[in-house]
Amino acid sequence: MTESTPPPRRPLATFLRASSASPSDDATVPPTDVDGTTADKERDMEVDSASDNTSSESDREDIAAPDAAIEPEVAEPVSVDSAHDPAGDEAFRRLAEQPEAEAAPAAPSFMRAPEAPLPTPRWQWGLVAGLVVVLALQIAVADRARLAADAGSRPWIAGLCSVLRCSLPAWQEPTAFSMIGRDVRPVPGQPGALQVQASFRNDARWAQGWPSLRLSLSDADGRVIGTRVFAPHDYLDPATDAAAVLEPGQSAQIAFRVREPAASTVAFTFEFL
Repeated sequence: MTESTPPPRRPLATFLRASSASPSDDATVPPTDVDGTTADKERDMEVDSASDNTSSESDREDIAAPDAAIEPEVAEPVSVDSAHDPAGDEAFRRLAEQPEAEAAPAAPSFMRAPEAPLPTPRWQWGLVAGLVVVLALQIAVADRARLAADAGSRPWIAGLCSVLRCSLPAWQEPTAFSMIGRDVRPVPGQPGALQVQASFRNDARWAQGWPSLRLSLSDADGRVIGTRVFAPHDYLDPATDAAAVLEPGQSAQIAFRVREPAASTVAFTFEFL
């Protein structure tokens, strides 16, 4: 009895596809031959199925193994194409041009270095100095009367007024007048009238106005029996300006009459006020 040739073995992929697509095919019982070759064929099929199952399991393991070893794909950086995305290209350019200091977060105020102050322009210092000088000049001119009465400040305030064309009060120093000559006589033919004559000189460094003059009369015992203060307009001639000044070293002579308070007048004194 000749053995029948076994059927050709199907490929693994076809076998798996066929088994998965029609599971009922494996349960189909092949027809039985009379010569008993059916059992042999069944044994051969069982062996083939076992081998196919073994190979399918190994194939599945081989197929599953690479999947487990697959590494995650790293997304490549996408370049911005200015031709396709103008807005993105403009944003990228602005980000590249942005200063590093602006991109960095601002530090707290207590950690920031103190900013160096900007240097003051020289013209501002000149302007401030000019304003200070002008203010000082205004104060000096407004208070020139008091400053002119002081021997230390009068020279420079006098020079300032000569430039600014301002008036300056005359210098007052009564002790700087020196009496050169004096004389008191009765007026002939006028009982009780006395003629007073005096000459004096200004020895001060600056010009002075006409001084006030105090005349005191005394008796033989030295007692003052009469005194009077004569202002410039009292003893000057009406033609003489009482507001005029006597320059340094200039001398003047005056004459006037007074009424004798008592017949016992024998002495007199002069004082400059």
